[in-house]
Amino acid sequence: MKTLMIASLLLFTAAAQAEPQCPEWLQQEMTKLHSKDTLDLCELTGGKVALIVNTASDCGYTPQFKGLEALYKQYKDKGLVIIGFPSDSFNQERDDAAETAEVCYVNYGVTFPVTAASPVKGEQANPVFQHLNAKLKEPQWNFNKYLIDRHGKPVKHYESGVKPDDKELTAAIEALL
Repeated sequence: MKTLMIASLLLFTAAAQAEPQCPEWLQQEMTKLHSKDTLDLCELTGGKVALIVNTASDCGYTPQFKGLEALYKQYKDKGLVIIGFPSDSFNQERDDAAETAEVCYVNYGVTFPVTAASPVKGEQANPVFQHLNAKLKEPQWNFNKYLIDRHGKPVKHYESGVKPDDKELTAAIEALL
């Protein structure tokens, strides 16, 4: 009986260690863009590779939404999630969430999760970007990309000019998948 209890405990411990743990910085519920619904970041990222992007509707890089959506469609079934974080930190996001949603969902056909607008730099940054800024680099403009591994560890920061189909970015995603 004692041996059975020890074996059961060891199996339980091994199973618990095998399950990906959600890091504290992702233990957030963010409001979904132009919705009363929320996005549970632990649920979205659990065991997946994530690409977190600060976005804006009126930026020269806004057309990257098209490439981000293509990247999402290409890799989502293999374990990639992209999460867009609209922000007016660089004064290029619309004040009306409906207009931001139209840019994302109608103009660019975005299907990956997008949060409501929030700050991404400085002391006002949302908790996700506070962590990313401390671990990697604070965004200097819109459409910075942050690659996160399956365990919630920030791996690499990509500047605005790095397009979603950039070979280095896609190779890094593939290596983590």
